[in-house]
Amino acid sequence: MKITNIEAFILESPYENHAPEGSEEARGVKHCFLLKVSTDEGITGWSDIETSSHVGAAVVDAPDSGSGAFEGLKVLAIGEDPFDVERLWDKIYRGSIYYGRRGVAMQMLSGFDIACHDIIGKSIGKPIHKILGGGRREQVRAYASTLFRPTPQAMKEACAFYMERGFTAVKFGWGVFGRDPKQDIKLVAAAREALGPDIELMVDPGWMVNRSAYDAVQLCRNLEPYNIYWLEDFLHPENYEGYGKVKAAGVKTRLAAGEQEATGWGFRELIQRGGIDVVQPDLTRCGGFTQARKIMWEAEHAGVDVCPHAWLTDLNTAASLHINAVLPRSLFLEYNVSDSPMLREVIQDPVQMDNSGYIPVPQGPGLGIEINEAAVRKFSVNL
Repeated sequence: MKITNIEAFILESPYENHAPEGSEEARGVKHCFLLKVSTDEGITGWSDIETSSHVGAAVVDAPDSGSGAFEGLKVLAIGEDPFDVERLWDKIYRGSIYYGRRGVAMQMLSGFDIACHDIIGKSIGKPIHKILGGGRREQVRAYASTLFRPTPQAMKEACAFYMERGFTAVKFGWGVFGRDPKQDIKLVAAAREALGPDIELMVDPGWMVNRSAYDAVQLCRNLEPYNIYWLEDFLHPENYEGYGKVKAAGVKTRLAAGEQEATGWGFRELIQRGGIDVVQPDLTRCGGFTQARKIMWEAEHAGVDVCPHAWLTDLNTAASLHINAVLPRSLFLEYNVSDSPMLREVIQDPVQMDNSGYIPVPQGPGLGIEINEAAVRKFSVNL
C-alpha cells in the first residue's frame, strides 16, 4: 500500500468565535482543519487538527526545497507505506525540522499519524485500540467541556442544561475567567451549588492570563472549598518551574496540563519538572498515536494520570476514546459541547453518550468514524 495524496480542508463556521454572553452555548472555533490521506488501494484516513488552519494548509502543500529539512508534508509522505508509522514519524519530523519541531509542523505530523492509523485499522478491519495493544474498557465517562459564563446565574443555568443531558462531570474554562478574581470564585461557587456534591467539576482558568506561580497557588487555595477535580493549564505551557512551585506548595487540588505539549520527551519535562498530576495530550498536537504511546509510558512510569484533550470534531473525540480504551486507568473523555454546525455536520455517525454519562469506544475499523464529505465541501473555503 502506498500513499497517493494528502488533502488539506479549511472549514469555516458561519458563526464568530465569541464567549457566551449569557447561559447559551458557545459556537466554538471559527475555522477547523481536516486532513485526508489517500492510498492506492482506495482506503483513506482522516484527522481533524487543532491548529491555525491556513498555516497548516501551507505546511501540507510546501514544495520540495532540495535540502531535506524544509519540506512540506506531501513531499515527505506521498509514495510511502502508511503502515510504517514509526519510520514515517521520524522522517517527517526530520524533514520539517528547520521550521518545525513544534507548532504547526508538529500538528500536521500529528494529524498525519492519526490518519495513517485510521488507514491501518481500515485495512485490517480492526479498531485503533486493537492496534495500540487492546482495549481495557468499552466505554468512557464523558465530561462536558465548555466556556465560563459571565454571571453566577448563567453558570447555574448552564449546569442545569448539562445535567439534563446526562453529564456526570463538567469543565468550565476561559471565557470571562481571570478578569476579576472575586467574580471568578463566585462563578465556580455557583457551578458547585448547581451541580451538587456528586458531579465532578473541573476548572481551566486559561494560561493566557498572566499569572505567577504565587498567583496560581492562591487560586488553588481559593477554589479548594468547591472541591474541583483539577485545575488545568493555569500557567504558560513552558513554565515547568512554575508548575513545580505550585505542586511543591502542597495544594490539595490535582494539577493538570499538557494540551500545548508535544512528544514523549516534551511530556517527560512537564512531568518531571512540572510535577503535574494529570497529563493532557491532544492527539492532534502531541505527535499523534505514535507519540501518545510514549507519553503514556512516561506517565505510567511517573505514577500520573493521562486524560486526552479533545475540542474539535468527533474525529478527535474518537481518537481520544481509543487512547482512553487502552490506558491502564481512564479518568474521562473530554467532549466538546460547543454549538457548531460545522463541527457536527462533517461527521456521518457522531458518537453518542448514554443515559449514565458514558460514551462507547468505537468498534468499527480505524477510528470507527465516517466522514460526510458533502458537508466537508460545504464548509470548505480552500477548494
